[in-house]
Amino acid sequence: MSHTPRPRTVVSCTVLVIALGAGVVTACGSDGNPLAERPYDASDRISFNGPDGDGRKADPDKPLEVVARDDDEPLTDVTAVDASGRYVAGELAADGSRWHSTEPLAADAHYTVRVSTEDADGAPGRRVLTFDTGKPSGEKRLTVELGPDQGTYGVGQPVTAKLSEPVKDPAQRAIVERGLKVDSTPSVPGAWYWVDDKELHYRPQEYWPAHATIRAHSNLDGIRISDRLWGTTSKDVTLTIGDRVIAVTDASSHSLTFYKNDEVINTIPVTTGKPGFETRNGVKVVLGKEQFVRMRSATVGIAEGSSESYDLPVYYATRLTWSGEYVHAAPWSVGSQGYANVSHGCTGMSTANAEWFFDHVRQGDVVKVVNSYGDTMEPFGNGFGDWNVDWTKWKTGSALTTGKHKTQPDTSTLRPTAV
Repeated sequence: MSHTPRPRTVVSCTVLVIALGAGVVTACGSDGNPLAERPYDASDRISFNGPDGDGRKADPDKPLEVVARDDDEPLTDVTAVDASGRYVAGELAADGSRWHSTEPLAADAHYTVRVSTEDADGAPGRRVLTFDTGKPSGEKRLTVELGPDQGTYGVGQPVTAKLSEPVKDPAQRAIVERGLKVDSTPSVPGAWYWVDDKELHYRPQEYWPAHATIRAHSNLDGIRISDRLWGTTSKDVTLTIGDRVIAVTDASSHSLTFYKNDEVINTIPVTTGKPGFETRNGVKVVLGKEQFVRMRSATVGIAEGSSESYDLPVYYATRLTWSGEYVHAAPWSVGSQGYANVSHGCTGMSTANAEWFFDHVRQGDVVKVVNSYGDTMEPFGNGFGDWNVDWTKWKTGSALTTGKHKTQPDTSTLRPTAV
């Protein structure tokens, strides 16, 4: 639409605002002559950095910018509002040359931008822009790796959830936790515990029932966790629980009692950690089994050539911690088994007994050490010490139970052990 400049006239008047259809007219009296008129179309006088009717969507990560193309036709006002009526904060340059947003745009939103200008003669111009935003270019997808792998496990095996992105905010943690489901048959109460910003463990109040079926799945696909983080699909996991196997190692009586479905099946003479290398007390969960392991003292901080150094072939090794605590064959200490503690922290037994133990346990079975002078097994970071956290405290690690994330136990001092 063309516009014929009018001479500027300074007047003193009372302004009356009258709505006329889509436009606004300001009128005042100066010798009875109206000075204002309907705003002219300023479409060709301004530019902006968003999509202009071409079907594209704006990136909400990028600020919106409106620029006056001619110094003689500055911007006088810019407003940007979404479909729900929320205004976008912005800043207009003192000379009217440019306006830019000062806060992020929302994703998947529809915006209307109204731009007012003024020509050299003081006549008002107007342009109305509309556009949609899409997903932000900086958006991240949260994937969840549920574990362990599908299979049969012991009654102490926790369910794990490893996140592809850290989640720190309590409210966002609650969203994640609500989307992670663990169902068991038979049903038992259980809860998630945030080990850190990227890992959760789920366990029941007591050990899993023998022969239970556990199904873990994520409902986070398409769920908005934060402005820049959305859930996506994850693979479900189904676990079967085997017999209730619990081995109790008594460091004071130098014996291991093997329980299967609450019945004593075997009692084995053992040796545990000697002074300075005491075996940790507490509940540990079998991490895996290795028929042969070469154990060297240098890998656990014992200087080679010292009085405590060793380099030994070890058979029928059942791993309990990542730092190197095993139940294993120790034929060199048979004379002390059942009588004294002479190991560097592992539970040693004869080769025949170690083979029997190896054949009768599986990943997830429970090994509990009592009456040792050692510290208690760390809850996290060195295997599955989850059962060393009592149920009341365990529930405080859930974002749904407390509404906030509690301080986690210190796992900074992982003491390696072996043989």
